[in-house]
Amino acid sequence: MTSTEPSATRLSATGRRRPDGVVRRAAMEFGRTQSAIGHARDFTVDFLERSASTAAGAVDAARLVVSELVTNVVKYAPGPCRLELVLHTGLLEICVHDTYGALPVARPRDPERVGRHGMEIVLAICTGVEVEPTAHGKRVRAFLPLH
Repeated sequence: MTSTEPSATRLSATGRRRPDGVVRRAAMEFGRTQSAIGHARDFTVDFLERSASTAAGAVDAARLVVSELVTNVVKYAPGPCRLELVLHTGLLEICVHDTYGALPVARPRDPERVGRHGMEIVLAICTGVEVEPTAHGKRVRAFLPLH
């Protein structure tokens, strides 16, 4: 049997395992506007505050990861996008779907570089990041521990 779906690319895997048991999920659609970044951050904080007793540091980390991923979408994707949050026991899965086919680049650490640190930040905070090409762009999935 031949699969027509491209396989996922793992940007980082620091011991992450497939999450168990979905506790709760939510999604939002947004356009390519600057306000989408703030709306996505607020949506994430609201989701976590309503879902579980999550440490304040984990909420801040989730807000930062969402901000970086959605900023990339606003800067580079030509069309509508989708943010999905999936709460597993002790883990938040952050999925960002966009219409831009180019895969994100994780650049090496460079304190002299101005900007373009988004994926570097996401990789430093999350236990794993996967990028999967889709028929209409790509999906970036980041896995963030909540404890």
